[in-house]
Amino acid sequence: MPTEPTSPTSSTTSTGPADLVVTGARVHPRAGGGPGAAPPADAVAVRGDRIVFVGAADAVRDLVGPATRVVDAAGGLVLPGFQDSHVHAPFAGRNRLRVWLNDLHGKQAYLDAIAAYAAANPDEPWILGGGWAMEFFPGGTPRKEDLDAVVPDRPVFLFNRDVHGAWVNSRALEVGGITAATPDPSDGRIERDPDGSPTGTLHEGAAYTFNDTVVPVPSHEEWVASVLEGQRHLHSLGITGWQDAWVTPATLRAYETVAADGRLTGRVVGSLWWDRHRGLEQVDDLLAQREHALDVAAKAGAPVPGFHPTTVKIMTDGVLENYTGALLESYCDGCGGHTGNHGLAYVEHDLLVEAVSTLDRHGFQVHMHAIGDRAVRNSLDAVEAALRANGAGDRRHHVAHVQVVHPDDVPRFAALGAVANCQALWAQSDAQMDELTMPFLGPDRGGFQYPFESIRAAGARLAMGSDWSVSSADPLEQIEVAVNRAASWARDVPAFLPSEKLPLQVAVDAFTAGSAYVNHDDDAGRVEVGARADLAVLDTDVFAESFSRNGYVPVADASVVLTVAAGRVVHAATGQ
Repeated sequence: MPTEPTSPTSSTTSTGPADLVVTGARVHPRAGGGPGAAPPADAVAVRGDRIVFVGAADAVRDLVGPATRVVDAAGGLVLPGFQDSHVHAPFAGRNRLRVWLNDLHGKQAYLDAIAAYAAANPDEPWILGGGWAMEFFPGGTPRKEDLDAVVPDRPVFLFNRDVHGAWVNSRALEVGGITAATPDPSDGRIERDPDGSPTGTLHEGAAYTFNDTVVPVPSHEEWVASVLEGQRHLHSLGITGWQDAWVTPATLRAYETVAADGRLTGRVVGSLWWDRHRGLEQVDDLLAQREHALDVAAKAGAPVPGFHPTTVKIMTDGVLENYTGALLESYCDGCGGHTGNHGLAYVEHDLLVEAVSTLDRHGFQVHMHAIGDRAVRNSLDAVEAALRANGAGDRRHHVAHVQVVHPDDVPRFAALGAVANCQALWAQSDAQMDELTMPFLGPDRGGFQYPFESIRAAGARLAMGSDWSVSSADPLEQIEVAVNRAASWARDVPAFLPSEKLPLQVAVDAFTAGSAYVNHDDDAGRVEVGARADLAVLDTDVFAESFSRNGYVPVADASVVLTVAAGRVVHAATGQ
């Protein structure tokens, strides 16, 4: 909540000059009307890792000393630092250091980038990376022959943008021993020609098993570099904290290293990975991972804000585009009928219920991936069972993606205290939605997608995350879609299910205070005296009435000019 402007003499922290002062930018939220509304503020001062002043610029001058860094962000906006509640920073960082296709569009652009990387790295035994989009290939499935044409001599393995499939060349299939005779795994599929020959696309478990058993394992040093590259990019977008939604033993060790030696400048919650091929016996392993990481931090005297491996991530289903998202009714066939395929529940209902109750009892927060309406219902059933078994606590369990939510389940989020973890960038009309999703959901069920406003209006709390590198990590792009149900690159496209638009204030709160809540970070998510100094300074006041364009709020037109994490400037645009 906003606070009254505070003079330096009333600060609850020690006196003396500030380390950082930001002036000339509206501090938000401040300017609401009505009784008790706080006067506008256009200055913030930071000392150490705390905010020590919020108020008028002419009143902050006494806090400016010889060593104070003063940033004039004239016309800008000061927000709490963004927090991403669902991101894959080490994996995205690793791809950025290898083959990064996320920012490209089209098969030829992908092939050109892959060929250029291979030519520039002739000694690399494997060509690795990813970020290709299914929409640029017939049926969403690229072929090995295209990769063979640019890299014929070395194996290529490239995850797609949503990390639910991989594109491989003939050499990779040969190294992995995948032929027409290779059976599909129980949790995935090898794309095949009519004669059974693998075409070069591996879906779900087929891709994961290949990655785990065939692709060379990155070294510890590679993972450390990947974490730091991911952190650098997130900070450049105003993100000061995040929940890593896929922490493996290898990335856990990398986080431990950078947290212990002070290079982790963001506050990170780690979601330890639930192995869907195992059962409750793995809980002991997860407990051991948590305790080891906390012990490493304690022995090192790791500085705040630190790394907190206090969550477990469970993949309850797949995705709709390859028919592995778990649905209550079967997929449509695109021709007016139904297929009989209900998708895959990676963790069946009863085991999920038992797993969440057990993890809850051991003090873990549970972070559940749920795309289809059956997966969402199973996840909510599991939260309900944990409440019955263990009583109300403060675990802040959350359900990520919530793509298809049956109307009967919308009010259950609030009733159970389950947070809806929204990936807003997906809630728009685009080629993937129009060609690979809507025809196989049908018009009625297609209208149940991403019901963010309905969930909020029913009283639930929203958090937001990017799922980077599945989609852009930029919170401003995510927020733009949340409030317009259309994206910056397609502003002339009709809004997708416009009744589910969020008010701008709600969307910003979800990407700041809402995600901080999910991350058990009650010291952040607000610009107030005494709070941890996590700030994102924009070059534009996106709340100004003049910023709106005929009812469309072009949030992504703004950019982050300064990011402050626990009082440290971790990103500054040129000139700041």
